[in-house]
Amino acid sequence: MRRLFIDECLSEDITIKGDDAKHLLYAMRVRPEQVFTIVDKESKVAQAKVISCTSDTVQLKLLQYIEDADTEAPIEVVVAQCLPKGDKMEFIVQKAVELGAASVVPVVSRHCVVKYDEKKKLARQQKWQKIADEAVKQCGRTIKPTVEAIVSLEQLAQDYTDYARFICYEAEDEQSFKEMLQSADSKKYLILIGPEGGFAPEEVQLCKDAGFKSISMGKRILRAETASIAALTIVMYEKGDLGGIY
Repeated sequence: MRRLFIDECLSEDITIKGDDAKHLLYAMRVRPEQVFTIVDKESKVAQAKVISCTSDTVQLKLLQYIEDADTEAPIEVVVAQCLPKGDKMEFIVQKAVELGAASVVPVVSRHCVVKYDEKKKLARQQKWQKIADEAVKQCGRTIKPTVEAIVSLEQLAQDYTDYARFICYEAEDEQSFKEMLQSADSKKYLILIGPEGGFAPEEVQLCKDAGFKSISMGKRILRAETASIAALTIVMYEKGDLGGIY
């Protein structure tokens, strides 16, 4: 069933206007009597039926609330991804949302090939957010994850200090991700993944000095997009709800 997020609380009669209405009317081609799943700003979920449509408005009628509809993980995971080449970031954002990430933070590090000016940074963020919004509807989540503004590695190192933070480093040969997670006692995690060229040793040291734990993903070197999805999957399996029934 189609899922629609609204920026207000659920009520008996719901009026959709603006860009959301245009999307429903011209992209999804809704018609009266169609039924939707509605998620409001408090993550409450209900079924609603289309009553009427005009050129810029869709009127809905609430049918029933859906109980036990929360599909969010019991932990909060932030995926901090250093900018990869091409359209790989789009794939990473989509899959991170499907796996339950709370947010995605694009990061600029030394070996990033991609360079954006301020205008392109904003345009990319908006594009990635649209991909996240579509993914959240497809996978049935009740909270819309955010794609944050692009930040430098130096800035990221100073942020999220109340999270258990890990940097995935291909040269790490002492601490495995599995061992570090098993000993971690937190509900909030941040995983930092490098670009195609990996991290410079100085960048790893910068993060370690800021409180990050350097961890190994195993003996094989993974592509950037593989590493981010693998790392998130590991966290969600070990600490979240992936692989179980809750």
